[in-house]
Amino acid sequence: MEADRSRAIPLPLLLSVPHAGLRIPPEAAPFCTLSPEAIAEDGDVGAAEIYTLHHQVERYLTADVARAIVDLNRAPDDRRKDGVVKTHTCWEVPVYDPFPPEPVVDRLMTAYYHPYHARLTEFAGQQMLAVDCHTMAAIGPPVGPDPGAARPRVCLSNADGTCPDEWLTALADCFAEQFGPHVSVNDPFQGGYITRTHGTEMPWVQLELSRDPFASNVEKREGVLNALRTWVSRQPR
Repeated sequence: MEADRSRAIPLPLLLSVPHAGLRIPPEAAPFCTLSPEAIAEDGDVGAAEIYTLHHQVERYLTADVARAIVDLNRAPDDRRKDGVVKTHTCWEVPVYDPFPPEPVVDRLMTAYYHPYHARLTEFAGQQMLAVDCHTMAAIGPPVGPDPGAARPRVCLSNADGTCPDEWLTALADCFAEQFGPHVSVNDPFQGGYITRTHGTEMPWVQLELSRDPFASNVEKREGVLNALRTWVSRQPR
């Protein structure tokens, strides 16, 4: 019974899940030409199931807007084709015809982008560690740091400083205990905009879990939760 009560205590973590959404908001719908399949493929497939951990952590934030429409893990002025409001998906599929006029882009940013980041800032400092949770294609897509390359099962990144290196190493060990030795640190990802920006407010780490079917989403969820629990339990009190 004592162990059960201990496990029920929320972990002192903030989880951010920015790319689980599939919704095309009304502002973008008249211009968007993507199929539902293309919307899903540009997002973090499986994230909504894997990271449903809001009852297990103290703070949890996610969004329903599709990554292809508003990428919450980009700088607000990133106007590259795979930027904050994209012209193409990471698979080089055009998103719009025509591209939305600037007032529509401004409305998308006001309605979806800025509130998400404001909430993360509001939560800052209340937990031990914040984790930006993603899934990644098993093979690097055309738009990315590693096109065509095979990826590890897990990539953890801290942008070389958004959390202590010893924390990152310990976290990698915990994930290796759950998913095997295929865990990398800062390769191929080194921490995205959320991690780099909000890492100035509190310790942050980015988590990327491969979409390769080496386990079911339910099993991946249990592995992530167990890894986080183990990491927290090993930190000095």
